[in-house]
Amino acid sequence: MSQKKIFLVFVAISTVSLLLHQGVNFRWTMEAFHMGCPTLRSHPSPGLKPKHTNVAFLKTHKTASTTMQNLLFRFAEWNNLTVALPIQSCGHQFCYPRPFSSRFVHPHTMPPNIITNHMHFTKGELQRLMPNNTIYITIMREPGSMFESLFGYYNQYCQSFRRVPNGSLEAFFQDPWRYYRPDEKDSMYARNTVTFDLGGDKDRPPKDKVYAKAFVAEVERVFSLVMIAEYFDESLVLLRHLLSWDLDDILYVKLNMRTSSSKRSLTPDLPEKIRSWNHLDTRLYDHFNASLWRQLSALGLACVAREVRLLRHAQEKLMRSCFGERLPLVRSAAQIKNKDLRPWQPSGKVDIVGYDLPINLSQGFSSSAQDRCLKLIIPEVQYTRVLLRTQSMRYRRGSHIRPPQQTHPQQPVRTTLPRHSQVVVHHSQPLPLAPARESGTGSTSTPSPVTQAQGRVIPVAPKNSGI
Repeated sequence: MSQKKIFLVFVAISTVSLLLHQGVNFRWTMEAFHMGCPTLRSHPSPGLKPKHTNVAFLKTHKTASTTMQNLLFRFAEWNNLTVALPIQSCGHQFCYPRPFSSRFVHPHTMPPNIITNHMHFTKGELQRLMPNNTIYITIMREPGSMFESLFGYYNQYCQSFRRVPNGSLEAFFQDPWRYYRPDEKDSMYARNTVTFDLGGDKDRPPKDKVYAKAFVAEVERVFSLVMIAEYFDESLVLLRHLLSWDLDDILYVKLNMRTSSSKRSLTPDLPEKIRSWNHLDTRLYDHFNASLWRQLSALGLACVAREVRLLRHAQEKLMRSCFGERLPLVRSAAQIKNKDLRPWQPSGKVDIVGYDLPINLSQGFSSSAQDRCLKLIIPEVQYTRVLLRTQSMRYRRGSHIRPPQQTHPQQPVRTTLPRHSQVVVHHSQPLPLAPARESGTGSTSTPSPVTQAQGRVIPVAPKNSGI
């Protein structure tokens, strides 16, 4: 046998051995090879682009953002990164709804790699705080289901909602201006909430089309990825490619969900009234929902569908390792024995559910495995406290040795996927935009929203988590 053949055989054997060493990923990698998809990695590999670790996630209200925040908290801990956290007088938010200021950031959590707690976005302040190569991300949700969630969740806090007789959403929309006061405390929950969170003018009149168009363009310039709650898993696929992360980095459990009894069905005329009242949020959602599907199409919908399947398979495997053969059951706060796992309840009229860990979790589990399971389900308020405590301890030990933060303005943020993550796929027909659907209760067995139909790829809206 010639030296060339011997060399080729050696390379082939070495490649197969490496893939087999990564277990089940061998099947996934071969599937990707045949489909022409980017390969998933569960472990660092030589030659691959390093993970991007400087991330600003604008946490919007009632958009599955708590689930996303938990994912970022865990990524920061696993990679020994610093998360910017609020000073104690701000609570677990950056003194929201006051415009964000670096003064609201706890000094023991600076300079940060990641920031993700609720804030009223102020671009200049955030850019002065975060590293120059920070990637900005946010998330949006269909305005109808989002407003129903806001109305129920903040019914006892927002005066615009408290004035409504019998807490009726229908009554509110018979004459919104009868109840709404633009300058009142917490009024941002009652109109164009996402716009307000993004730093926009929530009360700009609908006839001001120039402002609306300019605001959408500004959001697109700043944020490299705008996730869509109804397509959370597909959004995570884009996130993974944008940040060069691994499959393990985007595993999650749905958090901050309401019970079915806490939700109300919308009458047929309400969705359009909600969209009209929240005209800026509606424009944002329609624009970035379309943008999301263009990015997914560029990556290749067949490849996206494959990654969604693998993500859900990996999540189920993780859940079974944490909770046994029985997947975790959501529980009311009163049913959760560990008080550190009880989610905050906004009022007696809304029941926010959470999870409890099995009593026998410690049997056969390493401390790191126990911690990973615990961090998957810990509520936002408690996790923020835990991170602040651990980062303060690290700060006091003097191990905070990263170089001082630069203060000159940030360069323009990339708004497209990095070239290494894009796969050009030619479609015989144009991609139809995903229609907005009514949200439901959600399920871990929800089929992938990217499906094949009559030889062409069409997006189908899934049921979401019912936040």
